[in-house]
Amino acid sequence: MPETTLHGLDRFSSRARAALAHALEQDPESILLEVPRDETHGEFSFPCFQMAKASGETPPALAARLAAELEIEAMQTEVVGPFLNFRIDTTPLAAAILEGALASDYGKGEQNETTVLEFSSPNIAKPMHVGHLRSTVIGASLARILARLGHKVTRINHLGDWGSQFGRLVAAWRRWGNEDAFAAHPIEHLLELYVRFHEEEEKDPTLMEEAKAAFGELETGEDGDSRRLWKRFTEASLLEFDKIYARLGIEFEHIRGESWYEDRLEGLVEWLDARGVLEESDGAQIVDLTAQGMDTPCLVKTALGTTLYATRDLAAARSRWEEFSFDHSLYVVGSEQELHFRQFKAVLDRCGEDWAARIEHISFGLIRMAEGKLSTREGKVLLLSKVLDRACELAMETIADKNPDLADRGAVAEQVGLGAVIFHDLKHQRQKDVVFDWKEVLSFEGDTGPYLQYTHARCCSILRKAASPNIAFQDVDPSLLADSPELMVALGRYPAAIREAGNRREPSALAQALLRIASAGNAFYRDRRVLGCGDEALERARLAAVAALRNTLADGLGLLGVPAPEEM
Repeated sequence: MPETTLHGLDRFSSRARAALAHALEQDPESILLEVPRDETHGEFSFPCFQMAKASGETPPALAARLAAELEIEAMQTEVVGPFLNFRIDTTPLAAAILEGALASDYGKGEQNETTVLEFSSPNIAKPMHVGHLRSTVIGASLARILARLGHKVTRINHLGDWGSQFGRLVAAWRRWGNEDAFAAHPIEHLLELYVRFHEEEEKDPTLMEEAKAAFGELETGEDGDSRRLWKRFTEASLLEFDKIYARLGIEFEHIRGESWYEDRLEGLVEWLDARGVLEESDGAQIVDLTAQGMDTPCLVKTALGTTLYATRDLAAARSRWEEFSFDHSLYVVGSEQELHFRQFKAVLDRCGEDWAARIEHISFGLIRMAEGKLSTREGKVLLLSKVLDRACELAMETIADKNPDLADRGAVAEQVGLGAVIFHDLKHQRQKDVVFDWKEVLSFEGDTGPYLQYTHARCCSILRKAASPNIAFQDVDPSLLADSPELMVALGRYPAAIREAGNRREPSALAQALLRIASAGNAFYRDRRVLGCGDEALERARLAAVAALRNTLADGLGLLGVPAPEEM
């Protein structure tokens, strides 16, 4: 790849890897550089352990030999034990970073791949609660990040709109449904019915019999009373979900519930049978997975003849492969579904489908309330709409206190409140559980969304006050920013952070990079006067650095789905 097309520090890491590959007679792609543990020793580090073993040298001796041999344009080497570190000369560093960060395509990738991304996927007839936040914001951010890297992304909302729970809900409605309550608050009333069913079913065995009969009626495909109720509950739910998605700025190419694959279920069962993997067990139909190292078989059809979640997921996977011929099919689903995805992929493996290896379960930890695990069945939920409302209310209180004259305070409070909630989730490694604590979520200090938003807004303020806020790279002397390597390096690592976030399916990599960029940016304009510094060329260079900081923060926040207000 031509060096001029490389962004950020990639231009320099490419030089270092090429020089090392030549000296070691290796392919440049096999040379892996790290970020030094102590970044005062340089921007890149090459651990010499593996190559030293192959050459019969000690790692420190190899590092010393390479340091003596290598001559790399605009870079210096330093030996630190078994590591060979690389430091970039400050003026070329500033020039490369400003040129990239002031352009519109900074961090853009060329990974020309097709990716199907399933995320959010709430259940019909239940409200979206704070537990739905993780799949929704992780999936949406990954969709944006992968698109930036060059993927053709298709976003699918796979609604939970089928299954035995709808038989329960229909039975509950027939017993206790209230038209006035449904008209006023449809999802809240359906949740009440769902909770009441589980409270009453142990005392009344006929309830479950009614639920099974109702779901059996649904699965016949006939347009009877059960199906009419199901459609009614689905339409009411979609209206409520759309309000949340619009507020979070999330869109989908396809909203396809489990029911969308209803007419493919019998074909799926026949296909499994034709592949010779279907067996009967106590009247049910299963796929044995003992050879795949699993004691639990995959249940495809119950003894009553009804389908299950696994049946519908298998049908959906086959349908998506036929429609999209994907390079990657990502499922952003909680880690508690780990067994399901292992079984699901193992069934496809048994059927000889090579594309099963392209399916990835993007698992994540739970959101837990301080007082315990969320449970829709018990009615113990914290509604996502209420969380967002409260976050924006608290943001409004803070704005009223700190900047009462701010124009359009309501719109800014909405941006800050949503940003606080979204960033709080995405800054955590996705596989770790997150405890939902109002004090931490809505803190406006430290490693938070509002901190990043304020840094962005401050950059906007500085540029508004400048006589010439639109600085072109060609009009800047990069040598005047030689005293600011911390900011340049932080900005320079941005493209690599986007790649890491996409390749590892880990938005927190980008979130943490933005925090480091903001910290370096705040130190930059805290320690250096930008406006009125007494030197026109120096002011222009520093304004260019502020513009690069603003652009990068706005871009990164946008990829995460966090609004970037220009005033706060």
